[in-house]
Amino acid sequence: MSRSRLAARPQWQALERHAARTGELHLRELFATDPRRGEKLIAQAVGLYLDYSKQRIDADTLALLHDLAVACGLPQRIEAMFRGERINVTENRAVLHVALRAPAGEKILLDGHDVVADVHAVLERMAEFAGKVRSGAWLGYTGKRIRNVISIGIGGSDLGPVMAYEALRHYSQRDMNFRFVSNVDGTDFVEATRDLDAAETLFIICSKTFTTLETLTNAHAARAWFLNATGNEQAIAKHFVAVSTNAVEVRKFGIDTAHMFGFWDWVGGRYSMESAIGLSTMIAIGADRFGEMLAGFHAMDEHFRHTPLQQNLPVLMGLLAIWNNNFLDAATVAVLPYEQYLKRFPAYLQQLTMESNGKHVTLDSAEVDYATAPVYWGEPGTNGQHSFYQLIHQGTRIGPCDFIGFCQPLNPLGDQHDLDQHDLLMANLIAQGEALAFGRTTAEVRAAGTDAALAPHRTFAGNRPSNTIIAEKLTPHALGTLIALYEHSVFVQGIIWDIDSFDQWGVELGKQLAQATIAELSAKEEPKLAHDSSTNALIRRYRRLRGGSNPGSGA
Repeated sequence: MSRSRLAARPQWQALERHAARTGELHLRELFATDPRRGEKLIAQAVGLYLDYSKQRIDADTLALLHDLAVACGLPQRIEAMFRGERINVTENRAVLHVALRAPAGEKILLDGHDVVADVHAVLERMAEFAGKVRSGAWLGYTGKRIRNVISIGIGGSDLGPVMAYEALRHYSQRDMNFRFVSNVDGTDFVEATRDLDAAETLFIICSKTFTTLETLTNAHAARAWFLNATGNEQAIAKHFVAVSTNAVEVRKFGIDTAHMFGFWDWVGGRYSMESAIGLSTMIAIGADRFGEMLAGFHAMDEHFRHTPLQQNLPVLMGLLAIWNNNFLDAATVAVLPYEQYLKRFPAYLQQLTMESNGKHVTLDSAEVDYATAPVYWGEPGTNGQHSFYQLIHQGTRIGPCDFIGFCQPLNPLGDQHDLDQHDLLMANLIAQGEALAFGRTTAEVRAAGTDAALAPHRTFAGNRPSNTIIAEKLTPHALGTLIALYEHSVFVQGIIWDIDSFDQWGVELGKQLAQATIAELSAKEEPKLAHDSSTNALIRRYRRLRGGSNPGSGA
C-alpha cells in the first residue's frame, strides 16, 4: 500500500527515523547535557513568553520540524490566508477571521472588496448599541433599564462569548448580569431565566442563518417566556436583538432589523467571537476594552505573518504538537490555565482544535494514514491537581500539557504577614512542569527513607512533555493574543496534515438523523421504525417512559 503524500515526504520520514533514535531520550539527560536549556528553548512576542524547553526535543528535532514545515509550504499557506484566498476548499470560502481584528484603515481585499471597512461598520454599530445598554439609555418596554443580558447561540456562537465573558469578568459592568444559553435541554434556559425580570432582560439571538435548530428552539422559548411575562408582542423589539444575516426570518420573529448585526461567510463559527457574535462581550466590558482585545488578536496575527518560523510562537506550538502527536504517539493535550477566569478556555479550545482538525481525509480527498487532531481537555489549576494530575504524572500514557499563568493577579489576597495566594498558585504551576519533566527515581525515593515495598508507588518516571506560557496580567489584550496563538497553531497543524481546518462536515450527520428521529419520538401514533435494532429499541423505550403513544401530551 502506498503511503500518503505527507508520509512519503523525505522530511516526514527523517522525523520518523529521528524519533526512533531519540524517542526514549529523557528530559533529565537533555537538561544535564545543556544546563542553559531552559534559557534557550524559549520564544516571546506580544507579551507572551513560551518556555518549550520541557518538550522531548533537541536541536535536530527543531531543524527537522522546520524542514517539514517548509516542504509543506507553510509560509505560502500563511500568506494565502491573509490575502483572502479560498483556502477553505470544501466550501470554496476565504478564511478571514484576521480581518475581524484588523485596525481601521487597513485593507484586506476579497474579490476586490475591502472587508475591513465592512467589519468596522459593524463594530461601530455594536459600540453604539453596547454604550446605550451599559449607560441605561436603552430602556425596556416599561421604561426600566436593561440589567440582564442573555446570549442564545450554540457552538462557536456560544463558546467564544461565554469564554470571553468569564475570562474578562473582572472588567465587566457589575450592575449587570450576563448569562448564556446553548443547550436545547430546557434546563439550560429555565435556569438562566428563573430569577429574572422580563422587563429588565435583553436577549441576543446568535444565528447567522436564523435557522439553526437548537438556537431557534431556545429563541422561541425565550419569546414565549417574555410574552408570558409581559403579554406584549410589540415589546419584543425592545428586548430582542439578532446577530444574523437573514433579515426576513429576523423580522418574522419580531426583531427590528435595525437591531440586527451581521457577519460573513468567511468567518467560521469557532473563529467568530470578535465579530458581532461578541456583542454580549462588548456590552459586558465596553467598546474600548473590546477594542483592546481585538488589538491583542491583531498583534499575534502580525507576529504570525511576519516572524521567521524558528521564532514564531504559533508555528512552534503547532510543530511541537505535530511531534508529540505523530512521533511520540501522544493522543491528548491538557490545557491547564492557572487562572480561574480562564475556566472555560479549555472548553473553547476543544471546539477550536477538534472541530478544525478532527478530519480523516486530505485536501484532495485521500484517506490519511497518520493521526490528526489530538483530544484537547483541561481544567484550571490548582483544581486539576486534586483530580486528574495523578494520571498525567503516573499514568501509562503521556499527555502533553500547556500550563498558562500570569505574573500579576487580578484579585490579590494576602499581605506581608500571610501567604500570598497568587505566589502559591504560580508556585504550583512551575512545580508541576518540573515534576512532569524530571519525575523522581526509585533511588531518590529510597534515599528519602521510603521502604522498598512502597518505593514503586512513589516513583515518578518523568519525561512528560509540557509548554509553559506566561504573561504579565490577564487583560483584554492578553486574552486576544492567547486565543490567536492557539488559532494559528491549529492552522499550522492543519497545513502539515494537509487537511481543511475550516470546514466541519462531521457535525452534520447526527443533526440530519435527529430530524427524522424527533418526529418518531413525538408522533401520536406508534411510528413504523426502520432503524437498527438498538435505535428502534431506544425510541420505543423513550416513548413508553415519556408518556405512552403521545409523549408530547404529558399524559
